[in-house]
Amino acid sequence: MEMAKCYRVIIVDIRGMGSSEKPASGYDKKNMARDIFELIKYLGLDQVNIMGHDIGGMVAMSFAFNYPECTRKVIVADGSHPSEGMLQMPLIPTDGTFGEKMDGKMPYAWWMGFNQVKALPEKILEGRFGYLLDYLFSYVMVDEDKMSEFDRQVYTHYYNSAESIRASNCWYQSFLQDIEDSKTYQMLSMPVPGIGSYVSYNYMKMGLPYVSSNVEIIGIPDSGHYMFEEQPEKVLGAVLDFLAE
Repeated sequence: MEMAKCYRVIIVDIRGMGSSEKPASGYDKKNMARDIFELIKYLGLDQVNIMGHDIGGMVAMSFAFNYPECTRKVIVADGSHPSEGMLQMPLIPTDGTFGEKMDGKMPYAWWMGFNQVKALPEKILEGRFGYLLDYLFSYVMVDEDKMSEFDRQVYTHYYNSAESIRASNCWYQSFLQDIEDSKTYQMLSMPVPGIGSYVSYNYMKMGLPYVSSNVEIIGIPDSGHYMFEEQPEKVLGAVLDFLAE
């Protein structure tokens, strides 16, 4: 790994993901940030650079809000902390905006609502999660061929069980609590670099300045949401540049 040549890199399976435990509760981002805080204390670290993608970006930002003294920089990729803006997401897509690929100007993320439903998704998708993943890779990526067959099998393996589906949906079912928590946070003062794909760049550019006084955002317009697979060199270059500043 290129970053490991310059930095100590710790990759975390957040609560409910991969090989981490999948408890019944605790999926609000403030509590998940505490998971990370307890980890860095266990490792004997005083201050870290933290980076997260999508839900991981929400956790990373919550970490910065709640433990600013432990945060040097917080890098968010295609995501930021839940806010009241989420409540304006459409239930029905605007005419002409819901096609084979996500519309970058008016994205329609139907699964945000689907994942709010308790107990049903795991009954439908257990043992069949690969069908949903293949759809999402096609829908939110510019070039879905950049997601290898091996990576697809790994994703499917870790999401295929009812417990994994339930736990990952708990991330979404906690958004209302996250929004309430966001109202209590002070604006961040540490550097908050953001990396946005064609799906999220405009929204990050509009939203992040409201939560941080030190924002820098770079867009990767030739990548969809899974930028680490589609444009790994550009993501790595941006991250290393941000950390070196």
